[in-house]
Amino acid sequence: MTDLLTSIQAALGLSHTSIPLTGEGALPSAFAVTDLACASIAAAGQAVAELLQQQTGDVPSVEVDRRLASFWFAASLRPIGWEVPPLWDPVAGDYPTKDGWIRLHTNAPHHRAAAESVLGACADRAAMAAKVARWSSADLEQAVVDANGCAAEMRSWAQWQQHPQGLAVNAEPLVQFLDHPEENRQAWQGSMAQPLAGLKVLDLTRVLAGPTASRFLAGLGAHVLRIDPPTWNEPGVVSEMTLGKRCARLNLQDPADRAVFEGLLQDADILLHGYRADALEHLGFGAERRRQLAPGLIDVCLNAYGWSGPWQNRRGFDSLVQMSSGIAEAGQRWKHADKPTPLPVQALDHATGYLMAASAIRLLSERLHSGRGGSARLSLARTAKLLIEHGPGTNEVLRAEDQQDQDLRVEQTPWGPAHRLQVPLRIEGTPLQWALPATELGAHRARWF
Repeated sequence: MTDLLTSIQAALGLSHTSIPLTGEGALPSAFAVTDLACASIAAAGQAVAELLQQQTGDVPSVEVDRRLASFWFAASLRPIGWEVPPLWDPVAGDYPTKDGWIRLHTNAPHHRAAAESVLGACADRAAMAAKVARWSSADLEQAVVDANGCAAEMRSWAQWQQHPQGLAVNAEPLVQFLDHPEENRQAWQGSMAQPLAGLKVLDLTRVLAGPTASRFLAGLGAHVLRIDPPTWNEPGVVSEMTLGKRCARLNLQDPADRAVFEGLLQDADILLHGYRADALEHLGFGAERRRQLAPGLIDVCLNAYGWSGPWQNRRGFDSLVQMSSGIAEAGQRWKHADKPTPLPVQALDHATGYLMAASAIRLLSERLHSGRGGSARLSLARTAKLLIEHGPGTNEVLRAEDQQDQDLRVEQTPWGPAHRLQVPLRIEGTPLQWALPATELGAHRARWF
């Protein structure tokens, strides 16, 4: 983990401190997924420790449990007497083409409709496979993207290194920080037990990476308000990712809802968003407008494929970036498989989420010192580069999960009771704990507590 953590610490401006690990084993993978899990969680913990040092003069110790970090990169919720809905739409997945492989991401109804507008209606995977087989990978990828859908041809790492977008991502930092001239001086309202108490986090992210970041911030005492469009849903991950948050809906095309959003933004300390690079601009909430509404705002954003190059505005998800960047192809060779082999967990999402949280905390430390806000940009593709360049993974196995890995407390969710796994991160004097159970999207009004 050392090289990964050192790279992340340098990117975040953290001190080069060794973070002890407990536990043994790793997720079997072509790449060092457990190392990435530990390093990204450790960096988020170290950012908290350095914030506390700035405010109190004391540096709390930080440690990470390898097994629990690996488990949390899959899922932390353990339902009691009920099941989480499937993560994937029935026709989402990898398909052979005339000349290779392609992945279709169809979880959102409009993304499935986009794929079917190109391929025709498909009742099941067999029907989809028959139609995909008639296409070349590159042509089908472009056709689905042109239809506002989500698809990725399987490329090798070498091919990605020759691709214009791969070259663009190579030139980007892991975390791109920008200073803002506007000031908003505010005294620290937190404590050792809840370092982010009193902070308002406006969360416009969905699915996994951004929600991982806001879940972490909520566990440190921040007030997180998640905003989703009126019809958006992600049933396979809502119970996992809404822990500690209030969840509301707004239509940013509607004048009344836009006014509500502007009011929320004016009072926000931290904004997390995962829209495509140009999406908020098109809605009239570009970077300059956000800073006008909220001087001193901490603005942390991610996208799939990076912030420069021809694909900077392309829709994408973890599983698609794994196909594009060579991860799935390398996994296939590593496992001697006859099909693309992704990482055992959606590690690009989770790791980028913890890096987003760490970035927000670093920017908060700067704002408490200087009064100035700032922004950070991250991408799944740049996190993929970090993982790939760290080197090969392992055939190790983790000791199987047991009851002792679960928190004894019962979380009363709208779907039924559940346990959470024990938290993989230990910050001395600062327990990660969430005041609110997971909840349905749109369960709350769009207002600050």
